Amino acid sequence: MSITILGIESSCDDTSASILKDGVIYSNIIANQTVHMDYGGVVPELASRAHQQNIIPVVHQAMDKAGVTANEIDAVAFTRGPGLLGSLMVGTSFAKGFALAKNIPLIEVNHLQAHILAHFIDDLKNKYEHPEFPFLALLVSGGNSQIIVVKDHLEMEVIGETIDDAAGEAFDKCAKVMGLPYPGGPIIDKNAKQGNPHAFEFSKPKIKGLDYSFSGLKTSFLYFIRDRVKENPNFIQENMNDLCASLQHTIVDILMNKVKRAARETGINEVAIAGGVSANSGLQNALHQSAAKYNWKVYVPQLGYSLDNAAMIAITGYFKYLKKEFVGQDTAPFARMTIK
Repeated sequence: MSITILGIESSCDDTSASILKDGVIYSNIIANQTVHMDYGGVVPELASRAHQQNIIPVVHQAMDKAGVTANEIDAVAFTRGPGLLGSLMVGTSFAKGFALAKNIPLIEVNHLQAHILAHFIDDLKNKYEHPEFPFLALLVSGGNSQIIVVKDHLEMEVIGETIDDAAGEAFDKCAKVMGLPYPGGPIIDKNAKQGNPHAFEFSKPKIKGLDYSFSGLKTSFLYFIRDRVKENPNFIQENMNDLCASLQHTIVDILMNKVKRAARETGINEVAIAGGVSANSGLQNALHQSAAKYNWKVYVPQLGYSLDNAAMIAITGYFKYLKKEFVGQDTAPFARMTIK
């Protein structure tokens, strides 16, 4: 029996819809919101309004590209959380309305879990290599930094997480300190390729166990820039590439040190990265270097599936559909959710 799922993602500022057939992605449409660049970060009210404008055209494009009609869809999977509540409400409301109108099952998806399960996506052009269970997943995004033992598609255990800020937030906030536009992470990555990663040293927190902390790094970077600019008003412009390279090196080093420790303690040598920051070239290079040194088998998501997208929601919905994990029309979105 064929299974066709519509995936809906609206957790932050990207509206996305995807069509999956029997575990294969047929379309993955994403509408980006550029209005937030003027504000140096995502404005929740503007994001939810843009989702309202984008949701119907995006779903229509996804179905059209996949060559399916609304009547052929067997279930709707949607992001329940975590994310911006107003944005989540738009996607949740649309999914509930669609499922009710077509009398088909509704599937809630944890956005964090979906980022990890993006590693199990296959599309019409490619069949990718998937991690074997159990594997370690380093989930890094603007709001999350976690190390997770993935025992099965729907069975995950968090063994380390940030106690304050996330790695992606550290990239964006430090970029803002240097006067770079939002989102700053990709710009730092681009500049870092031309800089010296050892030009400057920034503080690395000493956190017990496998947990992370990035608030201290953000503060030390702010004070470092403030003091240097007092001495030389052109310091940032004159040292931009070296600043970006050194900052990126520090963040990646913090992330990878804990992953190495997790691999030692668990004995797991299958390691995957997931989330928006997984697209960072410095993190990818460090992962491959560790793979060569420690005999790991590593997995990096395809660029189109590393950032927020509905394909990862659809594939997660597919695995939940197989287990008949459906929810009712009384389901409400949650701004805060964890991996259980």
